[in-house]
Amino acid sequence: MDNPKWSKNNNSNTLPSKIVVSVMITLLTFSALTINQLLVMATGEGKEVEENRDVDNSVSNGNDLSSSSMSPLPSPSPIPLSQQSMNTDIIDGHTSNSAANTLPQPTQSSLQGQNFAALAEETTTNAACGQVASGVVELTSDLNCSGDGIIISGPNTVINMNGFSITGPGKDSSKVGIIVSNVDNVVVNGPGTISNFQAAVLLTGSNGFKIDSTILENNQIAMFMTGADNAEVQQNMIKNNHLGIASHSNTGSKIISNLMNGNQLAGITFVNTKGSSMNMNNIHGSQDGVFLDGQSSQNVISANNILENVVDINNANGLSTNINSNQYAENNCGVSNPSGLCIGR
Repeated sequence: MDNPKWSKNNNSNTLPSKIVVSVMITLLTFSALTINQLLVMATGEGKEVEENRDVDNSVSNGNDLSSSSMSPLPSPSPIPLSQQSMNTDIIDGHTSNSAANTLPQPTQSSLQGQNFAALAEETTTNAACGQVASGVVELTSDLNCSGDGIIISGPNTVINMNGFSITGPGKDSSKVGIIVSNVDNVVVNGPGTISNFQAAVLLTGSNGFKIDSTILENNQIAMFMTGADNAEVQQNMIKNNHLGIASHSNTGSKIISNLMNGNQLAGITFVNTKGSSMNMNNIHGSQDGVFLDGQSSQNVISANNILENVVDINNANGLSTNINSNQYAENNCGVSNPSGLCIGR
């Protein structure tokens, strides 16, 4: 990692490319603000989650967005990156088809092999839609939810998908598959599938979350993380979402060995994310394969296959990497902005 192999310049700084990237970031800004309004999390004080939740229509930047549902994202005119503000304080106000056999199956997942003997309360619960749960949560059948899926209320919770699925009412709803709000050391063990939610997994203000061997598909956002530390996302299949993994104001995230395909806006976005890494992922079929904004720094992006995207690697719309100190090494890609971030190109 100390001597990354830099490529020759691959100039992608054409005007159409810049416009596409600017539109992508504008849409991402609208997406983040909308999810801020729509994803109102249960606090865990009650045992039931309201199917229809009121939404606060005001956000910190003064925009007044519709909050009735996640309608198709707007397509505003491109705006300069310097004029955009990503709302990174979106924790407040949040509430809390069986798996395909194409998932990469490690012989022994590092997540599944952990010792959970130190669980504060080793209760075992059979999962149900809208459930506020802690301890060990076992899926024993497919869940078809008209509202939220599972709301985690206690630390050291383990969700075992056991090959089953959690399916929501649709990606344009305001519902979430698994909600982890201000709860530490939560683990989701696959195989299993989470689909048809606004967000398959919503992680806010938590430390030590881990998910592996799970399919996240046909959601607006597969995984939305904000204000979280030390999250690990490894060996998952993340496909056909509007956005794959969105990391906002996080530190120490590790995104490793995931298969990502057909996520419309981007495979992975880092916004104000620091000290995190992406390694050995396969990312295809997005506008931006990987995007990092100008506030994301000291991240390591290495040994990924990032191909067949409009822009494979985008460091803050062409910002020099020595400004935000992100390291790019040994990435197999075709188009980068700035140029020179792909092997041999």
